[in-house]
Amino acid sequence: MRVKQLSAFLENRPGRLLYLLNILAEAGINLIAHNIVDASDFGIVHLLVDEPEKALQVIRDAGLVCSLTEVLQVAIPDEPGAFVKRVLEPLAKAGVNIEYSYAYSAPSSKEARIVLKVDDLELGERTLQGALGGDAIEG
Repeated sequence: MRVKQLSAFLENRPGRLLYLLNILAEAGINLIAHNIVDASDFGIVHLLVDEPEKALQVIRDAGLVCSLTEVLQVAIPDEPGAFVKRVLEPLAKAGVNIEYSYAYSAPSSKEARIVLKVDDLELGERTLQGALGGDAIEG
């Protein structure tokens, strides 16, 4: 359920995302998912990759500011209301705050994967393991 997510800080100008993703591609690192948060002069790019430790090093070696954070990733059915019933309601009931989230899906598998940055990783993980049971995935 826990996965390591990279957060890279980029200037908000053309070509910076291309530069970042080329660094990963040239290092043979596969991009699984990403999310960009805009903040006027810069952006934060959250990345899930197949080799997070290696990615952190190559991004830093390229002179970019980057950090590694543990987040939760869960798999739920790709159907209406699944995110609400299986993730949001249990976390709210347990008092776990979601700082941010993003999702990606594989239509052929009929499941969606949700990435969650929460304020209490331990409680969030226990809560979702209980709510999702065998439906939860490992990172």
